[in-house]
Amino acid sequence: MEIERIIQDQRDFFKTQQTKNIKFRKMYLEKMKDLIIKHEDLLYEAIYKDFGKSKFDTFTTEISFILNDIDYYLKNLQSLSKPKKVSTNLVNQLGSSKVYAEPLGCILVIGAWNYPYQLSLSPIIAAIAAGNCCILKPSEIAENTMKAMSKIINENFPSEYLYVYEGGIDETTELLKLKFDKIFFTGSTKVGKIVYKAAAEHLTPVVLELGGKSPVIVTKNANLDVAAKRIVWGKFLNAGQTCVAPDYLLIEEAVQEQFLEMLRKYILEFKYDADSEQYTKIINQRNFQRLASLIDKDKIYFGGNLNEEKRYIEPTILNTIDWNDEIMQEEIFGPILPVISFKNYNIALNTVLEQEKPLAAYLFTNNNEEKEQFTKKLSFGGGCINDTVMHLSNDNLPFGGVGSSGIGNYHGKYGFDAFSHQKAILEKLTWGEPSIKYPPYSEKKLSWIKKLL
Repeated sequence: MEIERIIQDQRDFFKTQQTKNIKFRKMYLEKMKDLIIKHEDLLYEAIYKDFGKSKFDTFTTEISFILNDIDYYLKNLQSLSKPKKVSTNLVNQLGSSKVYAEPLGCILVIGAWNYPYQLSLSPIIAAIAAGNCCILKPSEIAENTMKAMSKIINENFPSEYLYVYEGGIDETTELLKLKFDKIFFTGSTKVGKIVYKAAAEHLTPVVLELGGKSPVIVTKNANLDVAAKRIVWGKFLNAGQTCVAPDYLLIEEAVQEQFLEMLRKYILEFKYDADSEQYTKIINQRNFQRLASLIDKDKIYFGGNLNEEKRYIEPTILNTIDWNDEIMQEEIFGPILPVISFKNYNIALNTVLEQEKPLAAYLFTNNNEEKEQFTKKLSFGGGCINDTVMHLSNDNLPFGGVGSSGIGNYHGKYGFDAFSHQKAILEKLTWGEPSIKYPPYSEKKLSWIKKLL
C-alpha cells in the first residue's frame, strides 16, 4: 500500500535529524504561508462548493487562524525550542537540570469537515513547528476542500515530510491500523472512541478534539442586548456547524420573554436568508434530515423554515424545552437553539454539572458572584464570560476538551507542546560528590539520607 511506503519514508527522513533544525522548520512554515496566500482563491472556491461558505467567513474563521498560527511560530519558535533550565534539588548538587522539547516523529492529523482548513492545517502547522513529519487525512465529507489541500501540499512538499492522504472511511480505517508517534483527531465523540481504541493497539498518544452540548447561560444581571447579539452570532456562525457553538440556552425566567424577542431582532437584522452570502448551507443531505427531525413544530418560537434543495435551515429558536426532549439528548451541530428557563441560578448550574463535560460553556452576567460560581463549579474545555466562541482566537489560551469532549489541547505554545516530548536531562559535575549514596551503608548514612531526602 502506497501510504505505508510514505509513512516509512517519513520515519526514515525523521531519523536524518533535518526536521529538528530551526531554520528547516521556519523555511517550511514560510512556504506554507506563501502557498496559502497564493492559492487563496482556490481555497475560497472549494469551500463554497462544499457548503456555500463566503469569502468573509472563510477568511475570518479559517485562513486568518492558519496565517496567525504560522506567524506565531515564526516569531516564537526559537524560544519555544530552547532548552528550559529548571532548579536542581539538593541531592543532585553539584549539577544542572534542563528540559528539552523533542519532536515525536511521524504524526497523523485527522481533520474535520466543519472548518476544513483551520481544523486540518492548524494542528499540522503546530506539528511542523515542533519538528515532526506529518500525514494529513482531511475529512472526505468536505470533498472539494480535501482536494484543494491535497493539491497545494502534495505538489509543493516532499511526501517524506508532509503528505495529504485522500479518501473516506475505508482509507481512514486502514490508516488507523498503522503505527504513528501521535494521532490528532477532530470530530465526534463516537468516532473519537474508535480512534482512541485504534491508537491503543500501538500505545500511540492522542489528542482528541471532540464536542458535546455546550451551554450558554444568561441571567437577569446580564446586558441583555449585548448577550442576544453575541449569542446569535456565535450560534448561527457556519449555520451552527461549530464544535464550540452554544448548543442550548439557559435563560433566567424573569427576563425570558424580553430576551427571546431580542434574539429574534438580531436574527432578522443579520439577514440569515436562504440566498444570503453570510449564511452557510448544511454540509449534506444526511445532516439536513437529521437536523430537520429535531425541530419540534409545536415548540418553535422563531424560524423553522426549511429548503432541502438548498440545504437551508432557517435559524430556529425552540422555546419551552425540557431536558427530556429529543433535541437535548445529543449535540445539535446546526442552526437550532433550544431554550430552557430557570428560576434559581445555582440549580441551573447543578443541572449542567450533571451532564457530560462540554467542550465550551458561556455565561452572560455582570454579577461577580455568578461569574465566580460559573468558573469554579462547572468543568468544560474552555469558554467565555460575556461572549461566545471568541476564546479560540487568543493563541495564549489552550484549546481542548475534558472528559467526553476531548483529551489534550493545542493553539500557540500548547500546540507546540502537544507535538513535543519533554525530555529531562540532569548533568552532574565529576567532582565534589559525597559518598553517602554508595555502599557500605550504615545507620549514620541513613540518618543523613533522611535529612537530605
